[in-house]
Amino acid sequence: MTYQLPELPYAYDALEPHFDAKTMEIHHTKHHQTYITKLNEALEKHPEVASMDLVEMIKNLDSVPADIRGAVQNHGGGHLNHSLFWKILSPTPTQPKEQLLSLIETNFGSLEQFKQEFSAAALARFGSGWAWLSLNQNHELVIHSTANQDSPYMQGFTPLLGLDVWEHAYYLHFQNRRPDFVEAFWNIVNWDQVAQNLEQAL
Repeated sequence: MTYQLPELPYAYDALEPHFDAKTMEIHHTKHHQTYITKLNEALEKHPEVASMDLVEMIKNLDSVPADIRGAVQNHGGGHLNHSLFWKILSPTPTQPKEQLLSLIETNFGSLEQFKQEFSAAALARFGSGWAWLSLNQNHELVIHSTANQDSPYMQGFTPLLGLDVWEHAYYLHFQNRRPDFVEAFWNIVNWDQVAQNLEQAL
C-alpha cells in the first residue's frame, strides 16, 4: 500500500486567528508529507508487510522487519497521528454532547476539569510529542502523552483526540509560548469528530 497525504477539510487560513495559515500549510505539506514519504520508502523494502493495515502494524511493531521497524514507528506513527489531528480541528467548533460528555464527566468530573488535565499533559511533555484523550481496553477515557511520533496504539489505547506539541506545530506564531498554543486549541476542536472516533472505538 502506498500512503498519500490526506486533504484538509478546510483551507489553511480557516483556523485563524487561533492557528495561523502559514504554520498549517507547512505542517501539512512539509512535515506530514515527509512522514508519508519516508514511510512509503521503508515499506518498499518489504512488500510482504506493505499490504498490512497501518494501525495493525503500529500495534504489532514486533512483527515488522527489524530494519524498518523504527521507520514504521516514527513515520507511520506520524502519519496516523496527523491524520487524526487534522480531523479534530474545525473552523466551526462544536461542543461535546450526550455519550461523550457523559463519559468525560464520569472520568474527569467536568468538561472544564478534563480540559485542565489534558492541557497539563500537553504542557508537561518534555521536548517533542503529543497529548491524548484515548480509550483504554476497559473502555475508560484516559489522558496521556507520547514522545515524538509514538502512537497511542503502541500502548493498547485508541486515540480519540490529540494535540501535537512539537514546536513545528506552533513556533511561527506562538514562538516558545506553548501554553498560549494549547489554550488556542480549545477554540477549534471538532467535538463531533471526537464523538465519532469514540463510537468507532466502542
